[in-house]
Amino acid sequence: MNRRRKTKNRAFKYSALSIALSGSLLTGVSLNLTAAEDEVKSVERIQVTGSRIRSAEAMSSAPIQVVDSAAIDSSGSLNIQDLLLENPAFGSPAISRTNSNFNTSSAGVATVDLRNLGSERTLVLVNGRRYVSGIPGSSAVDLNSIPSQFIERVEIMTGGASSVYGSDAVAGVVNFVLKDDFEGIEFEGQFGESKEGDDQSRQFSFTSGLSSSDGKGHAMFHLGYSDQGAVFSRDRERSSVDQIAQIAFEDRNTGQASDIFEAVRPFFSSFPPQGRFDAGDTRFTYDQNNNLQNGFSTNGNGTLGPDGFNRNGVRTIAIPTERYLFASNGSYQLTDKHSFFFEGTYASSTTNSELEPFPFASDDIYSNGRVPIEFLVQDEVLRNAYVPDDIYNAATDTDGDGFKDIFFAKRLSDIGNRGARAERDTFRLAIGFEGEINDSWFYDTYYVYGKTKESQISSGLVNVQSFRQGLEAVNDRFDLDDDGITNEAICIDATARSFNCAPVNIFGFNSMSQSAIDFVRAPSMLSTSVEQEIIGGNVSGDLFELPAGVIGIAAGFEYREEFSRSEFDALQQAGLNAGNAIPATEGSFDVTEYYVEANIPLLDAVTMNAAIRLSDYSTVGNTESWNVGIDWTVTDDLRLRATRARSTRAPNIDELFSPPSQTFPSGLTDPCVGVGSTGGGAADVACRADVGVATNIAQNGVFTLNQSDLQGISGFNRGNPELKEEVGNSVTVGIVYTPEELISGLDITIDYFDIEIDDAIVATPRQFILSQCYGGDESFCNFITRRSAAAGNNSAGSLEFIDSGVSNSGGLGTEGVDLTLTYATDIGPGSFRTRLAYTYLIDGYSIPLPGVAKDTFAGEVGASEHKANWNLGYKINDFDFNWSMTYTGSADFDDQFLNGFDNIPAGSVGVGSVTYHDVQASYHISDAVELYMGANNLFDKEPPRIISGVSGSSTGTETAAGTYDPIGQTYYIGFRSKF
Repeated sequence: MNRRRKTKNRAFKYSALSIALSGSLLTGVSLNLTAAEDEVKSVERIQVTGSRIRSAEAMSSAPIQVVDSAAIDSSGSLNIQDLLLENPAFGSPAISRTNSNFNTSSAGVATVDLRNLGSERTLVLVNGRRYVSGIPGSSAVDLNSIPSQFIERVEIMTGGASSVYGSDAVAGVVNFVLKDDFEGIEFEGQFGESKEGDDQSRQFSFTSGLSSSDGKGHAMFHLGYSDQGAVFSRDRERSSVDQIAQIAFEDRNTGQASDIFEAVRPFFSSFPPQGRFDAGDTRFTYDQNNNLQNGFSTNGNGTLGPDGFNRNGVRTIAIPTERYLFASNGSYQLTDKHSFFFEGTYASSTTNSELEPFPFASDDIYSNGRVPIEFLVQDEVLRNAYVPDDIYNAATDTDGDGFKDIFFAKRLSDIGNRGARAERDTFRLAIGFEGEINDSWFYDTYYVYGKTKESQISSGLVNVQSFRQGLEAVNDRFDLDDDGITNEAICIDATARSFNCAPVNIFGFNSMSQSAIDFVRAPSMLSTSVEQEIIGGNVSGDLFELPAGVIGIAAGFEYREEFSRSEFDALQQAGLNAGNAIPATEGSFDVTEYYVEANIPLLDAVTMNAAIRLSDYSTVGNTESWNVGIDWTVTDDLRLRATRARSTRAPNIDELFSPPSQTFPSGLTDPCVGVGSTGGGAADVACRADVGVATNIAQNGVFTLNQSDLQGISGFNRGNPELKEEVGNSVTVGIVYTPEELISGLDITIDYFDIEIDDAIVATPRQFILSQCYGGDESFCNFITRRSAAAGNNSAGSLEFIDSGVSNSGGLGTEGVDLTLTYATDIGPGSFRTRLAYTYLIDGYSIPLPGVAKDTFAGEVGASEHKANWNLGYKINDFDFNWSMTYTGSADFDDQFLNGFDNIPAGSVGVGSVTYHDVQASYHISDAVELYMGANNLFDKEPPRIISGVSGSSTGTETAAGTYDPIGQTYYIGFRSKF
């Protein structure tokens, strides 16, 4: 089928076609084709994604897929990320609404990741030009800032494209083409919610377009609003109760593979709101009636239930997100051959994350992990004003200072839940000129400015110094504050009293007074800013004619500046508000680039495309990228194509300039778990060499971890100003088959891809650091800190810090095959359409350091070997029906995680396949009004159970929430009205 359109001079207006040229240009088309859309139209000159050359016979030698506005409408998606993730070419996103609740920043942002190579290697464009990042320090674009209802189509090119578009296009390009030729007025509204009554959503939009009376000017405006509600862990049975994988507690010599599916449920946190106290050899807590008791249990305590805290009762699965969107574009014809154009976008989004109150303990306050409960005041020893007699009498002097002390751990429920309200604003303006130099040469020049800023306020945190001052309180028998009262609790520190220090009572439920809460509470504030400026220009035209045709050429330049700043308040930067210590990050760079591209007809049916791009970065110096492609029209029905490309990616600002920033990794396996006092191999000997581990073994018989140990691992990530660019080499080979005479309306494409990245910028995985340290390479042990022998019960020797940094020490690669099939025909009284997209992932790997074995991720959770999306549609008169099936094949758990268990070989434990069904039906009650309704996850398919403690689990969801649907069945209804 042909779908060709007249073009004006608008740069990149036809950067790809919605439907294959001669039925063969694209690897995929939208489902929503109708016979009317097959109308043949005249062609002047067009561009396709991956090329800036305008040609009447442009063909792409690289795989390209297109999602058009009709496909967006039929999905019911409020955020374009949800629809794109159904395409098997995309991997699990680094950040989405359902996997970012625990992020210290950027929670609720929506990113995309082609080929499982990372969002930083996927270049996102709008109308063929770069878009400002939504995440400080990175190049990742927040799709929340792109209005779905204003998108004409999305063009997806996989494989290296740096030679045409510059850095970050190592895995490919996602180009959002916005509507620009609409005239009239369109309203749209949609309402929806999940089967469970949450995830309530609504969206409204208004779009208008008009032309000037002389026909020289045209402008469009779009206003949109959307609101997606929260989903809480407590409202899904699988995640309502805190739990952990049973395998984590099996002896390493007896654990069985099947045990990974057995959950200890409940397995509540050992940081309870009422407090847990170690005094001498006795552990105390409070029962549910606030009575002091001996002993403590996280997974059962007679008829009263566990003493610990159910964190999943507070956690969030889906972050509520509210968006206001404005978009506009237009052009004005200055002369017959020259025009001015502009594009403007403004997006304002608000997200609210919520998680459990902060887990606070003695070692967050005192370096020795012990809280003094006796104080020398005017030559007399006074006890803590609130310590119960039983705890005081059991306490001893464990740090040798002559005063009794205790260890405590307490969930700060008195302070309130943790969470963050983030307000993000993205502004982007592009202006430029375009036109014809003569009948065969064209130009465009442009200036782009973009800025994203975020203001975030986090709650539920405390000032550690103030908390310590409040803890050190006694009964004021000496009237230290000169108020005449000698039976009140008072802070010992006179300076602290001058700042309204209020005594802190940590013993029991709801023990803190309001004045104490006010004194220690310390909300955290974050301010970020990302700015981008671009100046560029392109010329394209016919160079000269060969026997097989005219050589087309394009050349251009681009100058780009990037700046990013991310700054928490002073307490957060120093880690003095009981949260992560995250220093400020600030940096900038600029780059000047030049490129040349040529389209060379070698034979009547064979065309070669070649491009080279030279870049000069202020950070890494000179880089170069290139690509060479061949397109061979074997017959009218069969085309062969191949591309060889070299792409580069310069390090981003975070990778270059980030100071040590604290994080709390999950899904780690401690190699020392289960090690006894004797026996075992070299790893066991290395474990016992640590004093804390040896103490733990002496206490428990074998090295044992408790709940707080498993959840209490921290570490620092570091940038590296010595980084250089990474280089990606990609090969794609494809077949395009359009048997028009045999089966009219059928298009089949098969594309093989192979991408290998050398000198990849990677952070050394923490599990890899552990395995190397206890596998004989002691240099890695310098990144590991274990808790001392003086730590609280069973915590001695547990992992406290594992640090990691970025370097050009890694390698990344992926290899696979894409199959797409589209077919449209008339059946009965209506028209039928179908599209199948399937990806077989042959290989996918990362190499943490040169010379070490590949860490294969192909076939693991988030990168299944088999992924597919199959759409079926039928239109009859005013009724249209669409059915979409998204298949994710079975997957294994991360082999690095399983390596921690002797009897569980890689590939033996994982999850089964999942298929989601989405449907939509629409009806035009008139030419101007359309009603539609639909359901996503129609059969309420539960996501695979990936329990906390297993690599890949998203905290609070008990599954991999970036890969699988953690919400369940949702319904929606809406209308569109066009005038």
